[in-house]
Amino acid sequence: MGSRRSFLQSCSCPLSLFVVVVALAAPSADGSRAARVPCYFIFGDSLYDSGNNNNLNTSVKVNYSPYGIDFPAGPTGRFSNGRTAADIIGETLGFKDFIPPFASNPDDRQILVGVNYASGSAGILVQSGKQGGDNVDLSKQLRNHKVTVSRIVKKLGSKKAAFEHLGQCLYICNMGNNDYINNYILPQSTAIRSQYNPAQFAALLVARYSAQIKVSLL
Repeated sequence: MGSRRSFLQSCSCPLSLFVVVVALAAPSADGSRAARVPCYFIFGDSLYDSGNNNNLNTSVKVNYSPYGIDFPAGPTGRFSNGRTAADIIGETLGFKDFIPPFASNPDDRQILVGVNYASGSAGILVQSGKQGGDNVDLSKQLRNHKVTVSRIVKKLGSKKAAFEHLGQCLYICNMGNNDYINNYILPQSTAIRSQYNPAQFAALLVARYSAQIKVSLL
């Protein structure tokens, strides 16, 4: 498809996202709290990861105790004792189940509701966070989403129906921390610091991020 669509908009502003979520989650006139969007797609790093690192060749995985000690299913790969911020947003929006990680190979029914692509240590740049092993960087997460979209097209029978469905979905993204913590400010990252001063590196991240989230879904 030749057209290019921008999505994941405004995900860099937590306050804006909070306002949107609160508005979407407000009870309806009859007092019910059904999900206010039909589907919810999650991109990001360890703050949102719900198990995508579990089977990767990396030390950055947390599918063991005491992680998940307060989570209903126990250790699942969430970098938390309980729910992640993405989980809480989903609950606030009225979703009955937690959005499954892409690595769990969600079924056709689940992908219509949403998929979590986030990966611990991942960044905007491919090389970020790789000192601990593999991760699913933002470009890979977007490629995984294209796989999901192709499945949705097949499930719904046409690209038009798929885009109508996806156009009602909420997309969130938390990305960029590891480009600094696990890349730019590492003592061994002298090459990238000699190539970019702090302002230039920030501009690089903004440019890469903007380019990556303006992609053709099909």
